[in-house]
Amino acid sequence: MAIVVNLDVMLARRKMRSKELAEIVGITEANLSLLKSGKVKGVRFATLDRICAALECQPGEILEHRAGE
Repeated sequence: MAIVVNLDVMLARRKMRSKELAEIVGITEANLSLLKSGKVKGVRFATLDRICAALECQPGEILEHRAGE
């Protein structure tokens, strides 16, 4: 897949645990884990908005396009 999810990087930068982010965003830890691993086919803009607000970042810091992958 050419879209890479860098959620682990942002969590580490913010010194936040996945469990804490899941609670803030209002999704299950299992769904957050699937998102972190890139195993989801899509993400709602509302969810992405809450993740960005919680991590104080831009969507481009979480999602990256890599050509040729």
